[in-house]
Amino acid sequence: MVSDCEHLEIEAADVDSLSSWAKSNQIDLTIVGPEAPLAAGIVDHFEKVGLPIFGPHAKAARIESSKAYSKELMRNAGIPTAEHRTFTDLSTAEAWILRQGAPIVVKASGLAAGKGAVVCTTEQEALSAVRSMLGDFIFGEAGREVVIEEFLEGEELSVFALTDGEHSVILQPSQDHKRVGEGDTGPNTGGMGAYAPVSIATPELMAEVGSKIIQPTLRALAEDGSPFQGLLYAGLIKTESGLQVIEFNCRFGDPETQVVLPLMQDSLLDLIATVAEGGKLQPGVAAARTDTAVTTVVASGGYPSSYEKSKEVTIPRQLESENCIVFHAGTIRREGQLLTSGGRVLAVTALAPSISEAAEASADAAGQIEFEGAFHRSDIGWRERLRQD
Repeated sequence: MVSDCEHLEIEAADVDSLSSWAKSNQIDLTIVGPEAPLAAGIVDHFEKVGLPIFGPHAKAARIESSKAYSKELMRNAGIPTAEHRTFTDLSTAEAWILRQGAPIVVKASGLAAGKGAVVCTTEQEALSAVRSMLGDFIFGEAGREVVIEEFLEGEELSVFALTDGEHSVILQPSQDHKRVGEGDTGPNTGGMGAYAPVSIATPELMAEVGSKIIQPTLRALAEDGSPFQGLLYAGLIKTESGLQVIEFNCRFGDPETQVVLPLMQDSLLDLIATVAEGGKLQPGVAAARTDTAVTTVVASGGYPSSYEKSKEVTIPRQLESENCIVFHAGTIRREGQLLTSGGRVLAVTALAPSISEAAEASADAAGQIEFEGAFHRSDIGWRERLRQD
């Protein structure tokens, strides 16, 4: 399959060039992965020239591209989420932090590659975070508006819902690990690993996700003039007071997708094609295998802060098998060499009958991938392993 693929030298957010290329090459279906082209209106562009594409329009993609918009949408629709305030003025934000105290969460409202949310355990950390966004503009335009919200304590859950705007098919839930360090310590990243299934996602809990979160959100978007067709990703947390929404994304999540899709038994292509062609889905829950999947991300030294690129990557030929899949992310092939080109370089998914077996196989395989500065977490799925032991 890889030999049939072609790498395009077109930037993901260059929607005009992408639509022109897809039109001239008679592409039957485009599935959008990153959030940036969705926010830039790639779906709108493709539809104008009659190209089937899977993903929300730019207006609906604001549920991810603007945390301020997303939080207001949830508040107005009565969807459970943390209490928050939105700021564009630094001094006002600082004063509010001092009144609220810590722990508290500071988020860039715009797209920041998964690094725009800072969980602050002290007031000083929160002040530093908001000053870096509204004073130093470390995230550029994405951080010129910030959302400051209450800290929620509990266990997180990622839920994907394929939707035609009215009906949805919910995929198997997963849990990712955003912190860079073992035991979920250190700064947030785009994700250092994930696993599925998650035992806290009982049938009763998932019924609640559908009735109290997914469907009300779709109705709220439609009523706001932004009907959502595509993949709605709900980042949830199970607290003592019940489920709360941490954030919404408008596309498949990374690394959760790498554990959800290998376990999926229903035809993903059929579901996606139905939505892209304007059809209607039969609401329900997608069937999944009974195995466990664990994904471990191999990252560049220094990530999520500064890191070097163009490091030669070595992947043992025998690494990939029916139960071990290597996904490329921050890699590029240049003059016959495979080189690093990003912070999260590769992800290794292992499938096995139990969480312990899958986690050990995934971590072992990740350790066999070599490049200067490479590192990975060896404890993906640690909460589930504690529950199983």
